[in-house]
Amino acid sequence: MTAQRRSAKAGARRAAALRVSVMMNAEPIGSPFRVFVGYDSREDVAFRVCELSLRHRSSIALDIRPIVQTEMRSRGLYWRSKDPLASTEFTYSRFLTPYLAGYQGWALFCDCDFLWLSDIAELVAKADRDAAVMCVHHDHHPTEATKMDGAVQTTYPRKNWSSLMLFNCGHPMTRSLTPEVVNTQTGAYLHRMQWAADSQIGALPSSWNWLEGSMARPESGTPDAIHYTRGGPWFDDWQDVDYGELWRAEQAKLQNPMTAVHD
Repeated sequence: MTAQRRSAKAGARRAAALRVSVMMNAEPIGSPFRVFVGYDSREDVAFRVCELSLRHRSSIALDIRPIVQTEMRSRGLYWRSKDPLASTEFTYSRFLTPYLAGYQGWALFCDCDFLWLSDIAELVAKADRDAAVMCVHHDHHPTEATKMDGAVQTTYPRKNWSSLMLFNCGHPMTRSLTPEVVNTQTGAYLHRMQWAADSQIGALPSSWNWLEGSMARPESGTPDAIHYTRGGPWFDDWQDVDYGELWRAEQAKLQNPMTAVHD
C-alpha cells in the first residue's frame, strides 16, 4: 500500500471518529449541521470564501445559511433602527440564529470574515450539553481607531466573544433570544451575553477564533479558523495581514472550482 493510500485511509478513520464523537458528546447535532454566517453586502466575497473554506475541509454535511439583514427585515424578524456604531449589517441579527434554527439542536454562528483551516467537525465535537452557548473567551483590546473600510473600532467587555458562537438552541437561556429581544435589547446585553449565566457560557480553544493582528502565530501549523477582524485582503487597505496568502489562495478556488475538489 502506498503512503498516499495509507494517509487517505487514516484520514477517513479520523473523520469517522469525529462523527461518532459529535453524536456521543452533544445534544442532537442534526445532519446536515447548521452554520449561520453573518452577511454584509460590502463583503460578499468574504462570505463566499468563508463558505468555501468550511465546505472544503468538513467531514460532516453542512447547511450553511447567510444571515442577510434585508431578508430578515422582509420576513418581519428584524426591525432595529440603524446603529451608527454597528460595524456590520449583522451586528445584531446574528442573535437570531437560535430562532432560525427552530430552537432545536446545535447551530454555529460566525462572522463572514473567517477563513476555516480545520474540519468544523472537530469544533462541533466540543459541544457541551450543559452550556447555553460556547465561544472563545477573548480578552481583546484593539489599538487601532478604525477597521475594515473605515468603520469605527470600538472596545467593550467580552469583545469578539459573539463573532463565533456555538449555540445549544434548545437550552432555556438560549431560547430567550426571541426576535423581540434581539430587536429591543441593548448591544451590551446581547454581545456581552447577559442573556446567559456566566456558568452557562462554555469556553472554546482560541485557535477556533484566532484574531488576526492581535494574537501570536502558533509555533507550528496554523490556527483552526482565522478571523480577519480588523479587515481582510478583500479591502484595499488590508492586503498585508497575517495569513493573507491563505485567504487569497482560497479565493482563487472560487474561480477554479476543480481546485477546491482535487487539491
